[in-house]
Amino acid sequence: MRQHLPRTRSCFVCGQANPIGLNLDFETDGHEVTATFRPRPEHIGFADTVHGGLVSTVLDEAMVWACGVAAHQFAYCAELTVRFRQPVRPGSDLRLSGVLTENRRGRLFLARAELRDAVGQVLATSTGKYIPIPLETVEGMLDDFVGDIRRLLKPAGP
Repeated sequence: MRQHLPRTRSCFVCGQANPIGLNLDFETDGHEVTATFRPRPEHIGFADTVHGGLVSTVLDEAMVWACGVAAHQFAYCAELTVRFRQPVRPGSDLRLSGVLTENRRGRLFLARAELRDAVGQVLATSTGKYIPIPLETVEGMLDDFVGDIRRLLKPAGP
């Protein structure tokens, strides 16, 4: 059974109150996180091609949420590798997904994500290394969330 993940108010990717944000709504089955991303014309870099930095941003967000869901910890990106397979075009719904692939004793998380078009063609893939955010730092971030985020969290550490 899929469930919607909590959202923030201010995040550029998932924030509900960010007027220039993407407003993505992530769901999970407890392992994989997914969202629909519809790039807009103002997201282009070169003509009719979504800027690679924006593609990287949504892939990173999927991996951050994958760490949160699977490891019950939020994490900062330490390393991000993106492979652009096809140009990403604005104006159509794309499927974004991410999973945690390895939890190294709660000290380092490895994740992967991908972006696919409506027919399932892979447009971009990514891998990342994530470092857990200390619980005392996370506590200061919780007020920005809309919904019950505490159910996903546990103390940082092995």
